[in-house]
Amino acid sequence: MQRAVPGDDERRRVLELIGRYGWNATAFQTLETGYAYFFADEACVAYVDTGRAWVAAGAPIASEAALARTAEAFAAAARGAGRRACFFATEERFRRLTDGITSSLLIGEQPIWDPREWARTVARHRSLREQLRRARAKGVRVRRLEPAELGEPAVRAAIPRLVDRWLATRGLPPMEFLVRIELFEFLEHRSCFVAELGERIVAFAGVVPVPARKGWFVEDLVRDPEAPNGTSELLVDAVMRWAAERDSGYLTLGLAPLAGNVPAPLRFARRSTRMLYDFGGLARYKAKLRPSSWSPIYLSYARGQNAVVSLVDALAAFAPGGFVRFGWRALVRGPSGLLRVLTVLLVPWTLALAAAPVDPWFGFAGVKWAWVVFDALLATALFRLLKRPTWELALVLSLAVTADAALTAVQALHWNLPQARGAFELAVTVVACAAPALAAIVLWGTTARLRKLRMLP
Repeated sequence: MQRAVPGDDERRRVLELIGRYGWNATAFQTLETGYAYFFADEACVAYVDTGRAWVAAGAPIASEAALARTAEAFAAAARGAGRRACFFATEERFRRLTDGITSSLLIGEQPIWDPREWARTVARHRSLREQLRRARAKGVRVRRLEPAELGEPAVRAAIPRLVDRWLATRGLPPMEFLVRIELFEFLEHRSCFVAELGERIVAFAGVVPVPARKGWFVEDLVRDPEAPNGTSELLVDAVMRWAAERDSGYLTLGLAPLAGNVPAPLRFARRSTRMLYDFGGLARYKAKLRPSSWSPIYLSYARGQNAVVSLVDALAAFAPGGFVRFGWRALVRGPSGLLRVLTVLLVPWTLALAAAPVDPWFGFAGVKWAWVVFDALLATALFRLLKRPTWELALVLSLAVTADAALTAVQALHWNLPQARGAFELAVTVVACAAPALAAIVLWGTTARLRKLRMLP
């Protein structure tokens, strides 16, 4: 992926255009690092070059009348550079105005609130009030930082530490493009709310303007894993009331990917990737905050391009270093969802071992029952780890499963493979070797994350 380093003059020009035409929630994010800029008269497209495509962050920053011609010019410039072109996280207005120039694929929904209605929303929903009460009862207090405070060394040190602790709980490694966390650029235009427990910052909300809608986008909502329940809701409550005081009629928490009635292949992806990322859980959390409406969000791409190829292009913008490297980094982080799947599968595997005949799988009854007892104890310990994760238990299990993988490989080489009489027995042997090896990788990643979480102040 090629990285652009725009000059200050370019960024100031983009900031000026955002002030006039920043209609998409993504507009202000385009001032962050990593973007190149395509200018066309009084319009701009912020994009990243993946090496095969120019992936734009939202719709062009342009007047409504200039959207279509700017999109067309951007796509033509991409073709001239030997690249495909797509626009990630566009809204209905762009889809409608560029019909005939672009095609669009529904990729999720974005919740919308009218902050002026928030107080009535809280009054109508007991569940919201209870979450706010819980956080306040635990001593959590929220305040808005002044821009000068964001420049103070103590705050500049505390917030990155909080981000590190939050990232240590994530199954996926940090991504780029529209999900990068940057709080210290253009401070005079941003707002930051912090939730404090005593003297410690336990959560923050980074808020950026959506000028053409006289609204706000809660770009970042980060919570310490040990923060009391209701802390995030208390932050959102403070942001809503602050926005209402400014008579803002628009606020969003951003895209809930794969939410809503997305096409069937994306619904399948939503279900099948849950072990790595809970898309449904994110949508449910945002829905609990009772948005006024949900806005469809699209991936728009140059007419004539393939939808699947364009989707892969967009995903490449989020995956630093390419998909293979990103996938390996995700695996070695020990995603809790994958660990949960492996733990659950260990139960029927252990039962199958108990029911299997001694010959040809084990050679001796003692070997069979040793494996059964070991796997039963392992499953018990893994379920305990999932319920109450500690790095000490994760370390013990990592060592045990690594030994399991090594002993299984030795048994397979010296007994199972020579005894295998068909494809089925060979397949079972391969699974028996691969499963503990995969589990060992995941557990060592889990151990590293839990240790980092413990070491971070």
